[in-house]
Amino acid sequence: MHLTLQQLKLFESVFRNGSYTRAAEELHLTQPAISIQIKRLESQAGMPLFELVGKKIFPTIAGKAMYEASQDILNRVSDLSNSIEEIKGKVKGPLGMSVVTTAKYFMPHLLGSFLKDYPEVIPKLKFTNRATVVDRLVDNIDDFVVMGQIPDDQRLETYPFLENILVPVAPPDHPLVGKQKISIKTLIKHRFLQREPGSGTRLVFERLLKQNELTIEPYMELGSSEAIKQGVMAGLGIAVLSLHSLRLESETGKLVVLDVEGFPLKRRWFAVHLKGKQLSLAAKTFLEYILENSHRVLNNDFQ
Repeated sequence: MHLTLQQLKLFESVFRNGSYTRAAEELHLTQPAISIQIKRLESQAGMPLFELVGKKIFPTIAGKAMYEASQDILNRVSDLSNSIEEIKGKVKGPLGMSVVTTAKYFMPHLLGSFLKDYPEVIPKLKFTNRATVVDRLVDNIDDFVVMGQIPDDQRLETYPFLENILVPVAPPDHPLVGKQKISIKTLIKHRFLQREPGSGTRLVFERLLKQNELTIEPYMELGSSEAIKQGVMAGLGIAVLSLHSLRLESETGKLVVLDVEGFPLKRRWFAVHLKGKQLSLAAKTFLEYILENSHRVLNNDFQ
């Protein structure tokens, strides 16, 4: 069989995503280009690799065999590339990470500082929700991922590198502003804005509520920390957010941190990858960089 690495990469993406469209979006190609290469691969195999059932595609038995082989080949090629870069000792090439959306307030600063020292590294940074980050972690798509709430999975290697402080916030004219030692029970009587289910920040807050035998019905659910911030500033309700995301709004007085019992909630940010994963020299160097320099870089950038 005369296969190409590009065909295997395309096939692996279609198989994993269960969709030509999502594979095309992930690889920044057109759907027809993906389809043409898959048809050529099927021609080489001499039988179909996918079948259409209803409006969904599913792998055939041959497709499943091809997927196992493609993973093995692509992993071996990746390991070979990493080994060669290690031998050269040159920190360069691609660096792929998936990061939960809240981390967008500090990860670009860390990456920008790193690239000043290693300009030949080519970063690919994907910001998305925690559920998608977990999926990409388990599927071993990225060099590593960054999140606050780690899945309970013994297959993971985790590296804590930065403190994540969660606080309740309100607009400056809210009736709770200025009050001291507000109880959580009092806090949740007010309109509350929350992230979607599965958000790391929401999981931490719900854990605190459970410890106090309390529940909450959010007034609104919004899909990002930025949307939550805008909602709070607009007077739609109060919320729990990461302190990393509030620097500008706190300094300008648009948001106020409330004095609530049990807060702040202190957690950690983690870099995570599967155990046994062979990191590229670029990924290994960046991981070491954020472990050693995160506090220094962020303190300098935000002063």
